[in-house]
Amino acid sequence: MKQISEAILMKQPNIKRLLVRRVLLSLAAFAALTLLFTVYANVMTEKAAEGRIYVGVIDSVRHNKAALLLGTNPLNRQGRPNSYFTNRIMTASRLYHSGKVDYIIASGDNHTALYDEPTAMRDSLIAHGVPAERIVLDFAGFRTLDSVVRAKEVFGCDALTIVSQADHCARALYLAGANGIEAVAVAAPLRAGRLVRMRLALREWLARDKMMLDIWFGKKPHFLGSKIELPEIREIPVE
Repeated sequence: MKQISEAILMKQPNIKRLLVRRVLLSLAAFAALTLLFTVYANVMTEKAAEGRIYVGVIDSVRHNKAALLLGTNPLNRQGRPNSYFTNRIMTASRLYHSGKVDYIIASGDNHTALYDEPTAMRDSLIAHGVPAERIVLDFAGFRTLDSVVRAKEVFGCDALTIVSQADHCARALYLAGANGIEAVAVAAPLRAGRLVRMRLALREWLARDKMMLDIWFGKKPHFLGSKIELPEIREIPVE
């Protein structure tokens, strides 16, 4: 019995080392798979967006019935005006005033009474000369997936002009294609420091991972609801 007990004690360190090795190998394999998946998601997203994002150009953008203006917080972390928000508003209003869209769907988060992206976008668009009757509010744009899918399923848009910053536009375009929407995008200017850009780039890479998983597993918007028809705009003939 004493010899058996000693043999067991001698084997315990080896067993512990083996378990540690297996855990480390498993973690390494998981990290490698995650990295490969992230590369795949980003390559596929960028490939889908090739030639479909217009940067600083309005004239060559085709006409669509509606622009999908993706929401963000009007204020940054310091409580000052958010340049992401301001530049999206300016880009969307330029599209409207250039006759490239008839309506602007202001789609954003309104999860509490104190946080209301769509209303903030509407007020800012009106301040930029866009008529209130041409602005459609989507209060259930909790995520990009919700905004894109609802644009088709609720507002009946089989074609869209998406407005956001370039990286976000690429993800929205991939979602549009996955849901049978013929879309182009106009990238709003991006003005941010290097550290902010790096943080947002990392966030966007991870968001694309989640997007792929959502598509593969058939993720649906939080809410759909009744359809809302966007009336046709008839041009007044020039006499």
